[in-house]
Amino acid sequence: MRLVIIKKFRYNISKTLESSDKMSLKGKTVFITGSSRGIGQAIAFAFGQAGCNIVLNASQSKEALSSMEQKLKLANVPVLALLGDVSDYSACQKMFHIIEETFGSVDILINNAGISHIGLFTDMTPQEWQRVIDVNLNSVFNCTHLAVPAMVQKKQGSIINISSMWGEIGASCEAVYSASKGAMNSFTKAMAKELGPSFVRVNAIACGVIETQMNACFDEEERDALMNEVPLMRFGTPEEVANLALFLANETASYLTGQVITLDGGMN
Repeated sequence: MRLVIIKKFRYNISKTLESSDKMSLKGKTVFITGSSRGIGQAIAFAFGQAGCNIVLNASQSKEALSSMEQKLKLANVPVLALLGDVSDYSACQKMFHIIEETFGSVDILINNAGISHIGLFTDMTPQEWQRVIDVNLNSVFNCTHLAVPAMVQKKQGSIINISSMWGEIGASCEAVYSASKGAMNSFTKAMAKELGPSFVRVNAIACGVIETQMNACFDEEERDALMNEVPLMRFGTPEEVANLALFLANETASYLTGQVITLDGGMN
């Protein structure tokens, strides 16, 4: 698996951060998988504004990744952009090695990379099933497996898994996607118990319908039908997911672990 470094950029932030919560994150290194667009992009901006070193990642979107890196650079955020497939363990090993050489070990891991597949389960091929599981679940295993040793050694760290409400209740015509997110939720709870004695916290955000490119497949009628099921009568935004991730990572949430927090506008 080929790994490409888009660019490394270092910058010492001089701006004084007003929020004490953000101050607790200043200088932390955050690795966000699938961060060239959508939720991952919003999370990168939020943590960058909090004074973190940001490690971006995408598997194929080289141009989008480079554009995102430049935006962070203009905002005076220390950033490292890595093009690599997080569903491939050897590629992840190479990425973690580069991160350690650049910023040191990962303090906050956000497993955000994911793909969806909409269609009847009986129409899915074994290859399609495997690809969803590889990207949505195996990537979480790979990155967590590589991030945990340093966190345990330092006796601190936070892992946040970006999940879905469908992982809790299941979705028709999204059986494999639902299965992958359900497994992620169980993995979150199990790892929180395993890593708790080392003061490493593990939580998940089970997103509802968020305005991202992943949901661009819905036509206007389908969007209206979905929106009518949301008590708040709108879809969520990537920034709202990012704000919750920011809360989960900082010291304000220091007693919060093993939780799958649903962010769906009251839909379920």
